[in-house]
Amino acid sequence: MKIAAFVLVAIALMGLVTMLLWNWLVPDLFHGPELTFWQALGLLALTKILFWTFGKKHQGHGGHWRPYWKDKWNNMNPEDRERFKQKMKDKWCNWGESTSTKDSGTSID
Repeated sequence: MKIAAFVLVAIALMGLVTMLLWNWLVPDLFHGPELTFWQALGLLALTKILFWTFGKKHQGHGGHWRPYWKDKWNNMNPEDRERFKQKMKDKWCNWGESTSTKDSGTSID
């Protein structure tokens, strides 16, 4: 019984905090509407549906693609691995340089 009461109080507090923060920020910053308490609870439920994991373990960086790429990497021969690493290095390590500076070997000052 105590746990149920605690959960209800926690949900009510989260709804109240959401309503107060929304009504403090959104109308002034974005000229949006003010929320009622029940609308704030609905907004929390919507964010739960859209963004939270529903008790699933967090996948971490890489998510469900990690096993695929790990298997792919383990099946590459050393030459393919080096080619792949070089391709990634060329693509991601020089992101600030334009294509003309990559080709000429000069940098922008």
